[in-house]
Amino acid sequence: MRAEATLEGRLGAAMAEAAAAVEGTLDRLLPQGEEAQARLYQAMRYAALGGGKRVRAFLVLESAALFNVARRCALRVAAAVEMLHAYSLVHDDLPAMDDDDFRRGKPSCHRAFDEATAILAGDALQALAFEVLAETDTHSDPAVRCALVASLGQAAGARGMAGGQMIDLLAEEAQLSEHEVTRLQMLKTGRLITWCCEAGAILGKAAPSQRLALAHYGRDLGLAFQIADDILDETGTREQLGKTPRKDAAAGKATLVSLMGLPRAKAHMQFLAEQATGHLATFEGKADLLRDLVSFVVTRRM
Repeated sequence: MRAEATLEGRLGAAMAEAAAAVEGTLDRLLPQGEEAQARLYQAMRYAALGGGKRVRAFLVLESAALFNVARRCALRVAAAVEMLHAYSLVHDDLPAMDDDDFRRGKPSCHRAFDEATAILAGDALQALAFEVLAETDTHSDPAVRCALVASLGQAAGARGMAGGQMIDLLAEEAQLSEHEVTRLQMLKTGRLITWCCEAGAILGKAAPSQRLALAHYGRDLGLAFQIADDILDETGTREQLGKTPRKDAAAGKATLVSLMGLPRAKAHMQFLAEQATGHLATFEGKADLLRDLVSFVVTRRM
């Protein structure tokens, strides 16, 4: 019990420090002012700031720390991925997509502003994410900046997050198999989480084998994360989740929880967690916080 409390405390403190640092970086990078487009700035900041635990940003920071990357550079990359993640959530909540009125415990962006403003805010957040990655302050080597931009484009585009969202929309009209749901989740959620783990290796010009190990860790963590999310969606309340629960079930969408049943889904999640941890062996003690994160993901309650 004491060891678990120590683990939880260590990870909690590290994640809180990382979230605060990323929040400060986002605050500096996001536009604000009284120009004609001030409403757009307000919507961007509404969507991106106050973003909870910042798991994706934490993955960027911890993977970068494995290679002794300068903290200020890693923070810019972490902020960029949080901008892109915020854009995806803004668009995901729109009536044409998942049609959700709540996100992170407050009205979703299109409810707080309007649909047109929310669409533009998402577009602008996505554009700003790539702008930040391309700037010299992110890394002095243009080849590294190009690699970050190209790989994030792949993770977020038609063969990544956007493609997964398309499959998710089609799933309302068709019953998917376990294999198809796994592929959907690898694209919609897993590709961006995998990129966050690879980003540190890109920044640190790591050996291909080290980048691959982190990519495999991110892949398995991302799938475990999505199963945990689906379990919470089945068992949690809106107050706990900060969004409307059981939306997939109401829309008739299959999840691994609905296809496998809760006991088998939990067992599969645990298998993925153990596999993810195994990929970190090459990094020894330097990856302890990444190992702790796996435990956090599969035991979280909200």
